[in-house]
Amino acid sequence: MSATPLDIGGVMIPTTTPFDPVTGEVDVVALRDNVGRWARSGVRGMVIGGSTGEAVYLDEAERERSWEVVRGVLPDGMLMVAGTGAESLRTTLRLTRMAVARGADAVLVQPPAFYKGAMTPAVVRDHYVAVADASEVPVILYQVPTRFSTLDFPTGLIAELSTHGNIIGIKDSRGKLETVAELVTHTQRGFQVLVGSGALLYASLEIGAVGGILGVANLAPRECARVSEHFAAGEMASAGALQKRIGALHNAVVGGMGVAGVKYALDLLGYHGGVPRPPLRPLAEARHGEVVACLGRAGLQVRSALAHA
Repeated sequence: MSATPLDIGGVMIPTTTPFDPVTGEVDVVALRDNVGRWARSGVRGMVIGGSTGEAVYLDEAERERSWEVVRGVLPDGMLMVAGTGAESLRTTLRLTRMAVARGADAVLVQPPAFYKGAMTPAVVRDHYVAVADASEVPVILYQVPTRFSTLDFPTGLIAELSTHGNIIGIKDSRGKLETVAELVTHTQRGFQVLVGSGALLYASLEIGAVGGILGVANLAPRECARVSEHFAAGEMASAGALQKRIGALHNAVVGGMGVAGVKYALDLLGYHGGVPRPPLRPLAEARHGEVVACLGRAGLQVRSALAHA
């Protein structure tokens, strides 16, 4: 268990997972290349094994290998947060131990939600307390977007969990500023609130959030990081100008097209995007031009010949 609080402020990238187009296996060479490029952008760290990374489609060995590869690429001082949430407590604890062994600085834990009706606040509280008690690294709660199969955390539950010494923050992906404000107001002093919506980063910082884990940071890592940096430096006009660019890109591509859109955009930007793992489908060809236009409006340089195909 962590002796001192871990600072998770700033912007982290919930990285996509590239797959080999022939075998369908995780392409660790492509993952290494992407992370190496992202690491030079000024972001605080990487989250490996989140929703944008299609973690629900990865087996345990694939998650473990991804953590190992990423830890080997990240420079000293850059955080690696591992997504270790699973439906059972047993599996969550095992994944957490595996992540720690592979160098994770913290774990991001989504709630068990399949038996949704049985997941009362008391059950969920006990689940997280058990994970936090056992984990050798700090735990970050993950409020998964409510459009997915998940739970909607009551603010009172988060406030209660925020008093645990090894639960240091939450990634809230509900996309509601009023909820962010509730979390900042009602949680323990020092509890760190991160947002999951790139459209809300600047506004969330204004009301006390410390940063974000942003899907749009896969595409615009430097711009997302600089929103946080400019805000911290009191350069509000600069932060606001960048926020307009990344907010529109988030709404159109991340929010509007999901993983398939993010991956196609990565291909256009010269990263390794590729296609999602089935049953998710690639982005429909009819929407390709839409992504090109969105990237252009965000001021991002399209590098791939795909844009002209």
